[in-house]
Amino acid sequence: MKVSLGPPLAVALLSLGCGSWQREGSSTPPDRGETLTQILDVQAAFKRIGRLTAGSPLPFVASVSFLGGAGDTTVAIIGISLSNRSFGFQRDGNDFVAHYRVDLTAQAQGRPPVTLGKDQTVRVPSFEETQRVDESILFQDALLLPAGPHHFVVAIRDRDSQNSTRAEGDFVVPAFPPGSISAPILTYRAKGRVSRSDPIGILVNPRGALSYGGDTALAYVEAYNRTGPDTIPFILVDSDDSVITQEKFPIVGGRPVESFVYRFSPEAAPLGELKLIVGKGADEKRSSALVAFSGAWVTSNYEDMVGLLRYFPTSDYLDSLRDATPENRSERWRAFYHGTDPNPATPTNEMLDQYFARVALANQRFTDEGVAGWRTDRGEVLIRIGEPDEVFDASPLSEGRIIRWNYTQYQLTLFFSDDTGFGRFKLTQASRADFERIAARLSREAG
Repeated sequence: MKVSLGPPLAVALLSLGCGSWQREGSSTPPDRGETLTQILDVQAAFKRIGRLTAGSPLPFVASVSFLGGAGDTTVAIIGISLSNRSFGFQRDGNDFVAHYRVDLTAQAQGRPPVTLGKDQTVRVPSFEETQRVDESILFQDALLLPAGPHHFVVAIRDRDSQNSTRAEGDFVVPAFPPGSISAPILTYRAKGRVSRSDPIGILVNPRGALSYGGDTALAYVEAYNRTGPDTIPFILVDSDDSVITQEKFPIVGGRPVESFVYRFSPEAAPLGELKLIVGKGADEKRSSALVAFSGAWVTSNYEDMVGLLRYFPTSDYLDSLRDATPENRSERWRAFYHGTDPNPATPTNEMLDQYFARVALANQRFTDEGVAGWRTDRGEVLIRIGEPDEVFDASPLSEGRIIRWNYTQYQLTLFFSDDTGFGRFKLTQASRADFERIAARLSREAG
């Protein structure tokens, strides 16, 4: 069945045994702004909190979580986070369609591998949707495994372009005997079970990334044949091992499965790694999340985030962020996040999501000027007023090396010129003036 996580993320659900959810360099060191997007190694950040990651040409982040299965088996839930832009969409009538395949393997030493392969289809209504660089596709499925060490492999292939990538890692599959509990699992939604043979009713958050100022986060836990009545402690701990908040959940006892969902606001936690701990002593189980300013850009450094927002409209808010002291940064960021949200009824700030998606797109597209793509003139234009309706690149044929962008909506034509011959395209003086006029108008409308 299809579910929605809030516009425009569309997901397809899977349960156990079902299908899936749907240039010239420079010797001069770059300034701080040019290196902001390189400060955080995104893949390394996700690996630190226990995720599997893969880079180009099909980047993804995957999580492996465990719950008790029928009998003495364990259910290994594999969730994968992907972006539309990774795939080669083709027009199909009024829509755009991409096809990909996921192959999952888990192997214990001395045992044959447990495998699962699924062919998937992604359908979106517009070309703009095909260009999304945020988490726009979620895949989830599960394997039934015996307890013990396993080597996991997640492989993805674009069936149209034949691009492929894979990630692998070692996990100890836990047993769930009577009295045990599961580690907390970050989810987008959760429905509890009453039996270990019931279908899995959670939709996992594969990245484990929580947007500071975003919607309530959910952590799902199961307890198996606990004696009771009793309580199970649940605490949140920051990267310095300081307790942020704690709760106790009541257990009736004597039931095959009892589940609970811990709801918390990412605003209550400091930026960086967040540890979720359930139980105590020998019962203790842990998992980790990453609290960042944006789910699209997992940077948790305040100065870096403010630097990345240099092209964001509503300058009054940006001035407030720049002037914030360490003591009032959280308050200022909350005011900025909620004050710039065009639709408070949804769980995300659509303006911020669009902005970061454009930054990511600029970095991917303009890679040949010796600086980060978002710091080029073409990157700035794309971020501030969006993609052009038409691009004409005369640089291979013209001595002047000119690129022309047309914006029908704004009756605007911009020219970028490579006057040095080193592939660094700058707005011409007249185009810069025309561009600033439109950008200023859009900023006023946004404010």
